[in-house]
Amino acid sequence: MAEIHHLTYGAMNPVVAYLIAFVGSLLGLVCTTRARAARHRRRRTRWLVLAAITIGGAAIWLMHFTAMFGFDVPDSPVRYSPSLTVASLVVAVVTVGAGLFIVGRGEATGGRIILGGLLTGAGAVAMHYTGMAAVRVAGRIEYDGALVGASTLIAVAGATAALWLVVAVRGWRAVIAGAFTLGIAVCGMHYTGMAAMRVRLWAPGETRVEGLSPSLLIVPITVLAAVTLIGVAFSALQAMTEEEFADDRWPASRAAGRSAPLDPHGRPWSVRAVRAIDGPSNSAGRSV
Repeated sequence: MAEIHHLTYGAMNPVVAYLIAFVGSLLGLVCTTRARAARHRRRRTRWLVLAAITIGGAAIWLMHFTAMFGFDVPDSPVRYSPSLTVASLVVAVVTVGAGLFIVGRGEATGGRIILGGLLTGAGAVAMHYTGMAAVRVAGRIEYDGALVGASTLIAVAGATAALWLVVAVRGWRAVIAGAFTLGIAVCGMHYTGMAAMRVRLWAPGETRVEGLSPSLLIVPITVLAAVTLIGVAFSALQAMTEEEFADDRWPASRAAGRSAPLDPHGRPWSVRAVRAIDGPSNSAGRSV
């Protein structure tokens, strides 16, 4: 068996990887809560797509390859297959998205939370082992079955707990706790899966290792992270702006938790009319 290093740069890799997992999970779970509160299907779908991108793409995929910068086999070069690396991203976003769409729509039953957690956790596991299939070394990669099972259990349990906190408990504390839990689960799954890894080296000079070197992945992954997080932030702000201000049927009184007032004919009042009701002026601003 070949010697394997998982923390080539010390504690920096797991710490940075966890921070990425936490931030991605936090953004994704916030988007999930917004999806459940959305009144229209199109808006709900937009929030859930954003949640799938941030959890599947940032919290899981980006965390994985950040942690993989600390992976090294001293007796062999380490390379990555570009196609499988991209495929692992697609697997994560699609599978996690399926789980989020289950819990983000309809009644928050225990069955939905469990199924959503199962799919979300399975997405993390599928992404990890697809990403590991992209690894090229001068040997054969094998896995300990018991540790692979443990990594799967960690991912599914953590994802289910995080979704339960967000959907059943609710509130900012629940969202932060869910992000903390999901971040721990993703990182725990990753390093448990890496502990399951074994490398049997080939004879020297038997074959050449092909693929991208880890150093070539740093720049595109960093750029992708920045674009993803900034893009999600702007998309979320745009979506919130539309929800709060674009629908005239739900004017300023909606933000205060009141139902939209109606005029004597049963039609919604304009924003000016609502302000006239709340203020000392008369109702001359009422819509007609």
